[in-house]
Amino acid sequence: MTDRIIIATRESRLAMWQAEHVRDLLMQRFGAQVDLLGMTTRGDQILDRTLSKVGGKGLFVKELETALEEGRANLAVHSLKDVPMDLPEGFELAAVLEREDPRDAFVSNQFASLADLPQGARVGTSSLRRVVQLRSVRPDLRVEPLRGNLDTRLRKLDEGQHDAIVLAAAGLKRLGLASRIRSLFETDQMLPCAGQGALGLEVCADAAPLLAMLGTLTHRGTSLSVQAERAVSRALGGSCSMPLAAFAQWDGGTLVLRAALGHPERTDSPLLRASVKAPVADAAAARALGEQAAASLRDQGASAYLAA
Repeated sequence: MTDRIIIATRESRLAMWQAEHVRDLLMQRFGAQVDLLGMTTRGDQILDRTLSKVGGKGLFVKELETALEEGRANLAVHSLKDVPMDLPEGFELAAVLEREDPRDAFVSNQFASLADLPQGARVGTSSLRRVVQLRSVRPDLRVEPLRGNLDTRLRKLDEGQHDAIVLAAAGLKRLGLASRIRSLFETDQMLPCAGQGALGLEVCADAAPLLAMLGTLTHRGTSLSVQAERAVSRALGGSCSMPLAAFAQWDGGTLVLRAALGHPERTDSPLLRASVKAPVADAAAARALGEQAAASLRDQGASAYLAA
């Protein structure tokens, strides 16, 4: 067993909570000595442009991977939704922890739900996936870019820059901010992105003892679900410039996977939707189900959306 483990983490309050959660888990389960290495990533530094225009979600993980590669850290903790679909050579996801609430949250100081917003209300979100789904339900709203960590986004709401914002419920709940949630979007109204609510533990691929140890922390149902979700995005050439949603639920034998794709520019284009279901017992079967959902979206015209 590795006696001392150094966890590389972003320095936002939510990222630190996640790293501390993993630290406590490792100490309790294995008696390991664990330290944190806080870092600022390019994704944290660039706040005046959308992720799709500056390099994608990989901007949140590159510096952490460099720390692993250079031996300054042994393990990186990520929100799995921020992890690119294909890791660079030499890195592996050692574990996927049990998922928190995967849904999106409606947050507002004035209005109780999306339906209560007046025509032309300003809704802040940094996610193209949320943009296309919001516009499919309420095309009359002004959906505006919203970057920054969770506390920054809440501050912008409180300053009156937006009438409402949409955030991942998981982050709010993990930081004890569930009281800020006015309502939750059920998944049939706002489908989450791949991996939303789950934590992934990344290590160097040659760290065999650590891989074996961390693998025992994997939550099987969450892991199979996110394998399927990420396979949809991978099969479609996934990036954060693609407004794609994918969400799977595993009941102990069968995996039900739903996916939705919006047009990145034409707001009047319909959302393409797919729903597939199959018995799933391992990662290969989960990925195959994701590829099936991607094929269904392609059959409905996804290629034209992706080309845009």
